[in-house]
Amino acid sequence: MTQVGEGHETAADEAGPVLTFGAPTAGEVLAERYQLEEHVNNDSAGRQVWRGIDVILRRPVAMVLRHPGGDSAVEMLQAAVAASRVIHPNLVGVYDAIDEQERAYVVREWVDGESLRDLVASEGPLDPARAIAIAHSVADALTAVHATGMVHGNVHPGSTLIADDGRVVLADARADAADSTESDVRAVGGVLYFALTGHWPHTEVGRSALPDANRDSAGNPAAPRQIRAGIPAYLDDLTMDLLDRRVAAPGSDALTAELGRLDAAAEDEEYEDVGPLRFVQAGAGSSSEPIRSAPKILVGVGALIVIAIIGLIFGIRAINNTGNSTDSGNNPAAQPTNAGDSSVQPPAPRPQQIKLTADMVRMVDPPTGDRSDSEQAKYTVDGDPDTAWETQTYNSAPFGRLKDGMGILINLGQPRSLSEVQVLTSAPGATIDVRTGSKDFGDNSEGDKKLVKDFKSLSDEKPEKSTGTTTAFSGFNPDEKYQYVLVFLTSLPPSDEGSGYKVSVNEIKLSGY
Repeated sequence: MTQVGEGHETAADEAGPVLTFGAPTAGEVLAERYQLEEHVNNDSAGRQVWRGIDVILRRPVAMVLRHPGGDSAVEMLQAAVAASRVIHPNLVGVYDAIDEQERAYVVREWVDGESLRDLVASEGPLDPARAIAIAHSVADALTAVHATGMVHGNVHPGSTLIADDGRVVLADARADAADSTESDVRAVGGVLYFALTGHWPHTEVGRSALPDANRDSAGNPAAPRQIRAGIPAYLDDLTMDLLDRRVAAPGSDALTAELGRLDAAAEDEEYEDVGPLRFVQAGAGSSSEPIRSAPKILVGVGALIVIAIIGLIFGIRAINNTGNSTDSGNNPAAQPTNAGDSSVQPPAPRPQQIKLTADMVRMVDPPTGDRSDSEQAKYTVDGDPDTAWETQTYNSAPFGRLKDGMGILINLGQPRSLSEVQVLTSAPGATIDVRTGSKDFGDNSEGDKKLVKDFKSLSDEKPEKSTGTTTAFSGFNPDEKYQYVLVFLTSLPPSDEGSGYKVSVNEIKLSGY
């Protein structure tokens, strides 16, 4: 059972080895108050974690012991004292911090349950609704921490505890000079990623390191829905935006509000109706700026409205007093002016899923142009993952000399700006190449041959076999528009029927602006 003391691998406590000389024993009473009951584990920094009893208040406690104490334990004790000042239902309560020089220890709330790390290790990745609920609780805890001017510094699946009663609590603050409110917020994206995929997007070292994320050639982690089917697009976008340092991080309060909205939608199973993300404090995650609460923002907005109304009244009076014209339409002073801050830019539009219909897709099968199962093409865009276009069974994974491959052509009717293609297949191991072109050369063998030859791949690199059943492609040029998109299979996975190679394409989703 994992309790407090679990977290990311750091070098902060390398000077503190696991207790050996004068090691504590079950039954020993520390500070004439805390009786050690059971050694639970050693955390990633080498500190012992014990379950104990507060013999005065008769309540269970968790105790984190470090050897030696003194100067080398100052950071641990200071973090504990700071954490004790924040009371929140999603934070582990800190009761005491004691330095005996030879050893130091922190006394904390005991939580009956397990860490997110252990939960995912035993049960596998969580469903989206549960992942959202856990991230919401963690973000809410961070909002309380940040409101005091503190930083947590150790948001991690090992320090995220799920109690037996369902409560989610964040433990073991370890902030140092390198941590910030922004790094805390981005770590919530890591917790979401881990809950959804079972992999950690941040590189770790050490004996308790988490499984690393699948990465592309540049080292960037694959999006959750590239690894696992059934993850809503908005949740995938939120997770990746939090991890992407090119995207401004929200404040913890704004993230809590957004996750709360998604949490409520998840309870009602309204995943498709939540709409775009609504961060009200874009860029508020900078560690150099104070965390602002929603009431203060509302007061500020109200004040601006009052000022605007007063300004409008005086402006109208000034216009009426001039006597130059009764037609305000001809009076430049009566025309609205842009009094706002010109440096404030409207938020960039977010891509939306494009509605695809049966008349927009057809099967491509060179060189024979076989159309025996062409009617199945419509199943790839019908919104039902249980229906599919199924290939025939082939003797080898690549099509070889028979043909280069086969696929589905999408005609959007007019050129559009695109952002991503998502392909859901019946099994991993298919090699999929997404290509684009300027025209359809005809629904026949010769047209298919020319189409496959002339269409260009989104990527300059050779397509690789998919590692999951959902694969996303995002190589579209934002300065170009596209009308024709070809989802082309060049290699098949082994058939689940025991012989040959085949696959089904269950859904194709296209996002754009």
